[in-house]
Amino acid sequence: MKTKKVRKKGSTMRALRRDISLWLFCVPGVVLTFIFSYIPMYGVQLAFRRYNAKAGIWGSPWVGLYYFQRFFESPYFVSTIKNTLILSLYGLVVSFPIPIILALLLNSFRHKRYRKIIQTVTYAPNFISTVVMCGMIILFLSPSVGVINNVVQFFGGDPVNFMAKKEYWRHIYVWTGIWQGMGWSSVIYFAALSGISPELHEAAKCDGATKFQLIRHIDLPSILPTATILLIMNCGSILSIGFEKAYLLQNNLNLNVSEIISTYVYKVGLINNDMSYSTAIGLFNTLVNLVMLLIVNKTADKLSGNSLW
Repeated sequence: MKTKKVRKKGSTMRALRRDISLWLFCVPGVVLTFIFSYIPMYGVQLAFRRYNAKAGIWGSPWVGLYYFQRFFESPYFVSTIKNTLILSLYGLVVSFPIPIILALLLNSFRHKRYRKIIQTVTYAPNFISTVVMCGMIILFLSPSVGVINNVVQFFGGDPVNFMAKKEYWRHIYVWTGIWQGMGWSSVIYFAALSGISPELHEAAKCDGATKFQLIRHIDLPSILPTATILLIMNCGSILSIGFEKAYLLQNNLNLNVSEIISTYVYKVGLINNDMSYSTAIGLFNTLVNLVMLLIVNKTADKLSGNSLW
């Protein structure tokens, strides 16, 4: 038994020496992850202490689960969770299949020059910053100078203040996000499709398969593992909607539907300077995302055999 352990250790050391150059490439990423992701985790204890800047984190008094209870009993608990879930699920259901459809259409489009033009046009919005994007949305939907309202008035309608009506806010948020990100999100699916052997398509065409049948029986099964992994990762961040866009499109008239966890944490933590309370909310958010990730990963593993681990 001891001899086997020595042999195994020796083979491991030889493998490390053989691939030392590859391991060195991993060092910067490991160091940066440790510095910026693991070291700051000591600040999580703020959620269990009544933070005092003068006393510091370790000197602040321990209050246990007080801030979690405060959040659960807060009138904002139900509304922020509800708004975040609705917005996240709406975005996931609508935005997840669109990049797949776009990648499948581009892959079946044989005119390379026009395909590159379409790819460039769909990729370009991804490079617009969030601040600029929100400024464009507000300007285009303006009731006085907005392009959309000019079209509405041209056809005899009355101008609408879209950003002031809460029934439009979620649609504006989700669909502008799809327009901005669908091209970039399709890149990974397009890369997966490019790895399919042309012989499969040629054999199917010889058997009389149509384009739709090629997509259904060859392309879709080939990208299914990739789509499953991305779906799991998206479900793992179901309560982590980006703060910037929601906050920039938010106003007092649409606050009932636009106040989500990230914007509430910002207002509580930085504006009201209640660090412990905001940390507790953020930690609760992270735990929910972790549970969702584990559940979806296990479900995907049972249904399709594809999972993160």
